[in-house]
Amino acid sequence: MADIDVPVLIVGAGPAGLAASNLLSRYGVRHLLVEKHPGTAHTPRAHIVNQRTVEIFRHMGLEERLHAVATPNELMANNVWHTSLAGLEVARLHAWGSGPDRAADYRRASPCPMVNCPQTVLEPVLLEAARERPEADIRFGHEFLSFAPDADGVTATMRDRAADATYQIRCDYLIGADGGRSLVVEQAGIPIEGESGLATAVNVWFEADLARYLAHRPGVLYWHAAPGTPFLTGAGTLICHRPWDEFVMVCSYDPATETIPHSEEFAVERIRQIVGDPTIKPVIKGFSTWTINHQVAGHYQAGRVLAMGDAVHRHPPTNGLGLNTSIADAFNLAWKLALVVRGQAGPALLESYSAERQPVGRQVVDRAMQSVVEMTAVKEALGFVANQSAADGWAALDGLYQPGPAGDRRRAGLRDALALMNYQFNAHGIELGYRYRAGAVVPDGSPEPLPVRDPQLYYQPTTTPGAHLPHAWLDGPCGRISTLDLVAGTHFSLITGIGGEGWSDAARRASDVTGVPVGVHHVGTRDGLRDNYGDWAELREVQSIGAVLVRPDRHVAWRAEEYTSEAASSLCDALQQLLAKSSDPHHHAGAFEKAGGGAVTGVEADVARGQVGLGDDRAADIPGDVREEHAALQLDDVAHN
Repeated sequence: MADIDVPVLIVGAGPAGLAASNLLSRYGVRHLLVEKHPGTAHTPRAHIVNQRTVEIFRHMGLEERLHAVATPNELMANNVWHTSLAGLEVARLHAWGSGPDRAADYRRASPCPMVNCPQTVLEPVLLEAARERPEADIRFGHEFLSFAPDADGVTATMRDRAADATYQIRCDYLIGADGGRSLVVEQAGIPIEGESGLATAVNVWFEADLARYLAHRPGVLYWHAAPGTPFLTGAGTLICHRPWDEFVMVCSYDPATETIPHSEEFAVERIRQIVGDPTIKPVIKGFSTWTINHQVAGHYQAGRVLAMGDAVHRHPPTNGLGLNTSIADAFNLAWKLALVVRGQAGPALLESYSAERQPVGRQVVDRAMQSVVEMTAVKEALGFVANQSAADGWAALDGLYQPGPAGDRRRAGLRDALALMNYQFNAHGIELGYRYRAGAVVPDGSPEPLPVRDPQLYYQPTTTPGAHLPHAWLDGPCGRISTLDLVAGTHFSLITGIGGEGWSDAARRASDVTGVPVGVHHVGTRDGLRDNYGDWAELREVQSIGAVLVRPDRHVAWRAEEYTSEAASSLCDALQQLLAKSSDPHHHAGAFEKAGGGAVTGVEADVARGQVGLGDDRAADIPGDVREEHAALQLDDVAHN
């Protein structure tokens, strides 16, 4: 008999595991989170937090906490290429949507600006919030050893490292969020495809006051491009983690022919070289060695075992996609697990997790690797070649500053190389534009809209099923609210407009059959949510009397061009298909008796039973800055009354 019995066991307390814990708690699902290390990340590691991830923090009610500790977008504005920070600057690029040609795109796409926040800062935010929830049992210093699946669940063997004692956990589902050397993935037999060990680098974490070199050109990445030194990361790229006194220096090397000592003497000398100031006295905080991999799992699920984060996608840090993709994995899986554990959805719903997220992981891994390759364009434009002497390198660099046709060609070549860097540092379409083309979506038969601009650089909002719900500002009794805020917890939301009043009854009937609440929101009516800018009318891609059904993770599940007499049955059929349920109206009997070992507790259960609206002050799933808005709106209808 197991020592602990819990619906969900999460192995790994990195960004993916901690996000999964927060989400499951908000959905009322008891779980145990174990991490073999004594605490959260001890080095900065990943740091770019894109808009989609900030939106997930918003959903978890943690957006304000994140902004309180993160570097704001305006201080991420530049990528700088230099021979030293005190010396010659050879190029600069507007980054992360900060340029005058891109800022409006980023602002229009989301209510949330992107930020810079290293894992040493971000993980404690997630951990603090996770520990506030009674649904979570979080244990550091507890190591996963093995698991044994059967038809009804999973039995996992753990070791308390401090007590050197083993114990067993019985769970319905096991989440492997245990990083790039995932033992869960290995034991589950999940195949990892691709190459590993393509390059090696050392991170040197340090503190030094570099404000006089950086404050006038704020950014995250400062690329060292001094003639006669290994290009870029080989010489030492600086990542700014806290303006302007905390950094990581990245030095790549070939371990077959050279070594990078983890010594203060080496680190101080190299930092002084990069800065161009022999007098600075950096404080070395730590070293870490890492490798570049180009790998993705063939699938993310093996029965009752589901994997996420670096356990299933491993790639270079280019494009800043790793942390963001990991948290998005958790966001996709958590609501599905909650509904399945409660009995509100069939177990087959979990199969949509891999169907949806694995193609995204593949895209991310390939794009990150392509960005590594494209970095050589800058090296070539500067005139640098392998084994070049410092004198020859300076002579090549000097060609950029010569008059005449030859100099013009060199400068044009550098501009072209920098334009290519936009696919790494302003790739808005890659960051926000992924769509789920298979899984928990019901296509409407219409073709996807063709991209108007480069789909990697530019995000194009659409309500095509599988796409992320477009953001638009709406006005209600208490002020402005985003369309993204119309979704709370594990509830589905149906957005309609003037003339779509019949959708309220259709949603109520569909919810009665499936046991899953569907909130209905009327946009454009005088007494409802007002589309004063007209943005939603331009984005919805259905008639005002049509409807867009949105999943708990803000992806469009289904849509209808207009309201018809078949609306109720069409919506019900779509919802049952999404939930992987039979058409038996009694299928959801007892649906609320699983999570927590008994009845679902808190606002999720009350809303599901029709006892309260989402305006109830216990609606913890609603971000604090929009909770009053929900209270006033009562989300128009909670269609399970």
